Amino acid sequence: MGGVVDVLTEPAVAWTGTFAVLILACLALYFFGRSRRARLAQEQISARERRLRRQFEAVMSSTRDGVLIVTRTDEIALLSDVAANVLGVDRAAAVGKPLSRLGLRVVDDRLRPILLREAFGIDTDDVKSRIVGVPGRRGADDVRWVQVRARVVQDGLDDGPVTIVTIMDTSGLREAAEAISRSDAQFRKAMENAPIGMALVDLEWRLMEVNRSFAEMMGSTVAALRGVPFSSLSHPQDLHAERDQLTRLYEGLQNRFNLEKRYVRADGNVVWAKLDVGLVRHAGGAPDHYVVQVRDSTDDRMHSEILAHRAMHDPLTGLANRTLMQEVLQELLDQPDPESRVGVLAIDLDGFKGLNDRFGHATGDNALVHVAGILRAAAAGRGTVSRIGGDEFVIVVQDHDCSKAMYDIAGAIHDGLRRPIQIKRHQVALHASVGIAIADAETMDGGAPSLLSAADSAMYRAKSMGKARTEVFEPSMRTASERNTGLAAELAEAIERGDLVLHYQPILELRTRTVVGYEALVRWQHPTRGLLLPGSFLPLIDDRNLSVALGMSLVDQAATFLATGPSQSTWVSLNVSADQLGDSEFADKVLSAIGHYRLSPQRLVVELTEASLVAPNTRIRHELTELRNAGVPILLDDFGTGVSPLSYLRDLPVSGVKLDMSFVAGIPEDPAGARVSRALGALARELGLATIAEGIETEDQAEFLADCGWRYGQGWLFGVAQPAQALREQRPEFMSSLIDPRPTEGETAVEAMRLDRD
Repeated sequence: MGGVVDVLTEPAVAWTGTFAVLILACLALYFFGRSRRARLAQEQISARERRLRRQFEAVMSSTRDGVLIVTRTDEIALLSDVAANVLGVDRAAAVGKPLSRLGLRVVDDRLRPILLREAFGIDTDDVKSRIVGVPGRRGADDVRWVQVRARVVQDGLDDGPVTIVTIMDTSGLREAAEAISRSDAQFRKAMENAPIGMALVDLEWRLMEVNRSFAEMMGSTVAALRGVPFSSLSHPQDLHAERDQLTRLYEGLQNRFNLEKRYVRADGNVVWAKLDVGLVRHAGGAPDHYVVQVRDSTDDRMHSEILAHRAMHDPLTGLANRTLMQEVLQELLDQPDPESRVGVLAIDLDGFKGLNDRFGHATGDNALVHVAGILRAAAAGRGTVSRIGGDEFVIVVQDHDCSKAMYDIAGAIHDGLRRPIQIKRHQVALHASVGIAIADAETMDGGAPSLLSAADSAMYRAKSMGKARTEVFEPSMRTASERNTGLAAELAEAIERGDLVLHYQPILELRTRTVVGYEALVRWQHPTRGLLLPGSFLPLIDDRNLSVALGMSLVDQAATFLATGPSQSTWVSLNVSADQLGDSEFADKVLSAIGHYRLSPQRLVVELTEASLVAPNTRIRHELTELRNAGVPILLDDFGTGVSPLSYLRDLPVSGVKLDMSFVAGIPEDPAGARVSRALGALARELGLATIAEGIETEDQAEFLADCGWRYGQGWLFGVAQPAQALREQRPEFMSSLIDPRPTEGETAVEAMRLDRD
C-alpha cells in the first residue's frame, strides 16, 4: 500500500513541480510582455510628444505672429522665436524669467511710457488688440510698432491659468499705410497745384474730383464741378470722337488716348483743350476709374490758325494768296456741273508802277490795301478775292448765274476805283483792266491753270484796248498768252546763248557833270522780237536757279566792259536781287571776275534791289559782308521808301545809297519832296555814305539835289542806257576816274565810296 502510494505520489509531485515551473514561466512571460508593451507605448508617447513639439515649434517659427505665454506667477512659460525677434530679447534667457525683468521700454501710440503687463494686457480680460511701441533696431529713438492681443486660458498648465499673448509686428504695415497716405497727399497736392487741368472721373464718365486749374479753364469752381457729367462740358460736335475713344479704352484695345477737342465754358465761350485719358484698373484687371489731364490749347490753336492763315493769305491786304485761290478754284471745278456756274475775274491795276515810282512803295502799299477793300465790296460775298502778286488780283466766283454775277462785280470794281484816293496833297485816281473767263468744256480740260490763263488773256486784251475796261475771254485771245508762255521757255536758252545783254546808263558827279560810273541794265536781244525791256521778261523768271544763272552771266559782261570800256577809271553798278544771293556762288563769281580781269574791287559795285526781302543775320548778309570786306562797294537802292531800308543802313554793310526817283519827281516844286530829299541826303552824309540820286530829268532837279548835298546823279537828263559798243565808240574825254588819286572838292571819288565807315 505504501509502495503503491509512493509510486503514485512521486509522479504527482514531479508533475506538480513541473506545472509550477510552467506557471512561473507564463507569469514571467506575461509580465515581461506587459513591461515591453508599456515601454513601447511610452516610447510612442515620447516620440509623439517630440513630433508635436517640433510641429509646434515649426508653427511658431513660420507664423508672422509671435506667441508669449505667461503664468499666473508672472513667469514666462513660452516665448516663440518670432516674439523674441519682434521684442528684441534672447529667447533662451527669457523663458522662466519674470515678465517684469525683460527690461523692455514700452510706449503707447502717443509715445508715453506704460508698464509691460499693462501693454500686454496681462491684468485684464479685455481681448481687444492694441498698438504699442517697443525698441527698434536703429537706435535709442527708434520705435517698432507692434499689435498685441492677450487671452487668459484657465486650464493652461498644471499650476493654474496662463495668459497667452500674440504679438504681430505692424511696422511694415504702418510704414506702408504712411507711404500710401503720403503718396495720396502728394498726389492730391500735385493735382491741386498742377498748372494744367486734372480730374478723376468714374466709369460713368462723371467728375469725382477736379483741380483748380481745370475749374478755372471751365469758368467754374471745384465744388460746382464735382458730380457733373464730363460730357456735359464738351462741345456737341466733339462728343462722338470722345465716346469712341472711351469705348476702346474701356475694352482694353488701348492703354490711353489723346484727343484735341472743344469745351464750352460756363460763360458760353469755347476753349480748345488737349485731353489725355488713362484708365486705372484693379489688381485683377477690372476697370476702376479714369485719370484725366486737360491742357488749354486755345492759344496754340489760335497761333496755328494764324500761321495757316498767313500761309494762305497775302500779308499786306489780308486777301487770299495764289495758293489758296488755286485750291478754291480747283475744288469748285471738281464739283458736279461747274460749267457756266464757276468763273474767274483777273484784275490788274493800270499805271500802278508810275504811282509807286512817284510816291514810293509805302504809298503804293496803301493804295493796294485801298483796292483790296474795293474788291471785297464789289464781290459782296459772291466769290473769293485774292492778290496773286504786285498789283494783280483774282476773284473766283461761283453763282447759278455766273455771267451776270461777274459783270456786276466788274462794274462795281470800276465804279469803286473812280473815286480818287488822297496821296499827300494829290487826288489820284486808280484804274484797272479786268478779264473775265467762265468755265466751259474747253477751259476745264486744263483745270484751274487753264481757266486762270483764259482770264489773264482777257485782261491783257483789256489793257491793249485802252485799259480801264473789261473784256471777256474768247479763244482768239490765247495767242498773247501763249506768246508769254513761249517766251518763258526760251529764256533759259537765251541766257545760255548770251542773248541777255547789259546797257549802261551814266552816273555823273552833279557839281562837275563828270561821268564817274554806270548802272548796268539788262536787255534781251531777241532774235525775232527785237530788243526787249526787263518788264517783258524778268517777271517770267520764277526759277531761282535761272535767276542765279542770269546774275552770273551779267557779272562777266560787266567785268568785260570795265576791262575794255572807253575809260579805265569808271565803275559799274550791277543790280542784284535777293534770289541771286545766299549761297556764296554770286560772291565767288564777282571776286573771280575781279581777279580774272585784274580790276580794282571798287570798280564793280553791287546794287542791292528788293532790299525788303533781305533779312538781317542771314546767309545773304554774310555774303554781302564778304564782298564788302574784299573791297566791293554795296549800294542800297530805293533809299527812303519805307522803314525797313533805313534799318538796313545799320544791319547791312552798305557803302552808299540811291535816292528813290519818287522823291526826285516832285522837286523842287513839291516842298514836302524837297524837305525829304534834303533830310535823306543829310542822313546819308552823316553816316559817311556815298549819295546818288536817280530819275533826274530836269536841270532844276539836278541843281537842287546838288545844293542839298547829293553828290552823284543819273537820269534821262544825262543820258539813257546804251550798249557797251556805243559807249566805246564815243570815247568821251570828260570821264574821270573813280579810283583816280587826284582830289575832287577835297576828296577822291574812291573816298566817297570808301569801305571803312566811321
